[in-house]
Amino acid sequence: MPYLGLIFNALVWGLSWWPMRELQHNGLHPLWATMLFFGLGALLIGAWQPQAWALVRRTPALWALALAAGGTNAAFNWAVSVGDVVRVVLLFYLMPLWAVLFAWWLLGERINRAGALRVLLALAGAVLVLKPADGGWPRFDGLADWLALLGGMGFALNNVVLRKQMAMPFGARALAMFMGGVILPGLLGAVLWAQGMVPAWPQPDASWTWMALGLGLAFFASNMALQYSAVRVPVHITSVIMLTEIVFATASSVAWGGAVLTWPVVAGGALILTAALLATRDAH
Repeated sequence: MPYLGLIFNALVWGLSWWPMRELQHNGLHPLWATMLFFGLGALLIGAWQPQAWALVRRTPALWALALAAGGTNAAFNWAVSVGDVVRVVLLFYLMPLWAVLFAWWLLGERINRAGALRVLLALAGAVLVLKPADGGWPRFDGLADWLALLGGMGFALNNVVLRKQMAMPFGARALAMFMGGVILPGLLGAVLWAQGMVPAWPQPDASWTWMALGLGLAFFASNMALQYSAVRVPVHITSVIMLTEIVFATASSVAWGGAVLTWPVVAGGALILTAALLATRDAH
C-alpha cells in the first residue's frame, strides 16, 4: 500500500495539467483554482486536527513552510496550465540543484563532490531543455518556464524546511502547507486582478465547479497518500518513485496534448533525471 500511495501521488500530479487547462478554459484562473483546492484541504485537515490551528498561528517556522508550499503549488499549477507540459515538468524537477544550495544555506550542509556533480548535471540538462528547436542560445520561453523554475525552487525549499520541522506534529505541518496554498495564491491573485492581469472569479457554473471539486479532492487524497507512504518507505525509494511524475506527465501530454519530444529535450531530461537519481543515493 505505501508504494501504491506514492505512485498515486505521482499520477495525480502528473495528470493534473489536463483538468487545470480545462478549468482555465472555463474561466477559472490557476491561482484561483489553487486557492480553491488547498482551501478544501485546509478545512478538512483543520476539522480533523483542530488543535493544529493554534500551533500554526504561534510557530513562525511553519509560516516559512506555508510560504514555500504555497509558492510551489501556485507556480506549478499556473505553469502547466499555460506552457509545454514536458518542458515545465523537467524545469520543475531541477530540484537537485536547488536542494543542494538550500541545504548549504539553511542546514549548513557542505557541498561535496557528489552534490557538485548533481548541480552540474542539472545545469547541463536545463541548458538542453531551454535550447530552441531552431538553434541558438538557450533561453526562457515565456511565463511558463519562469514559473516552472520558481516552482521547483519552492519545492526544494519546502523539502528542506520540512526536514527542519520534522519534530512538529503531522497535523500542524500539513495544515501549514495547505494554508500556504490558500494564502499566497489568493494574495497574488488579488494583486494581479487589481492590475487587470488576472480575470476575476467566474460565476459558479457546473462547467467548472464539479471538476474543480473533484481535482481538489484528488489533490487532498494524493497529499494524504504521500504523508502516509513517506514514513513507511525508505527515503531513497520514495524519491525515485516520485520521479514517475515525469513519466506520467510526459506520456499523457504526448498522447493527449500533442506534445512533441525533441532530442535536446530528451537528452536534457535524461541529465536532470540522472541528477535526481544520484540525489536519492544521499538519502539512503
